[in-house]
Amino acid sequence: MADDRQRSRRRGQGELEALVLSALREADGPATAGWVQERLGGDLAYTTVITILTRLLAKGAVTRERAGRSFAWTSASDEAGLAAHRMRRVLDAESDRGAVLASFVTGLGPDDERLLRELLGRSRSEPGGSRSEGDN
Repeated sequence: MADDRQRSRRRGQGELEALVLSALREADGPATAGWVQERLGGDLAYTTVITILTRLLAKGAVTRERAGRSFAWTSASDEAGLAAHRMRRVLDAESDRGAVLASFVTGLGPDDERLLRELLGRSRSEPGGSRSEGDN
């Protein structure tokens, strides 16, 4: 029975990453892995928290700075930013970006397509966007 309870409490990697990111966003500033572990209720091993933070660092979702002999961690991205990063990694792994993007866009529903058009329109009209002065 103890094994059943242990299995039912098991969380997936994505869920743990989301919990750690959420804890870091609640911090007043850079936080240690020990602080994150305490914030999550202490039911995760310290080494598990370090592993998750290291994976998030590799994904660009967190940053770290030296704090004595350890590191202090800061969220560099919210959940939407992390999802966007995963989408870019998938896109970067493909040889025909145009085909992948075209397939993605044609699979969108009308509401998502409209939202995408609005977002693209905004990004082009903002300073530093991809539209030049001659484009209209």
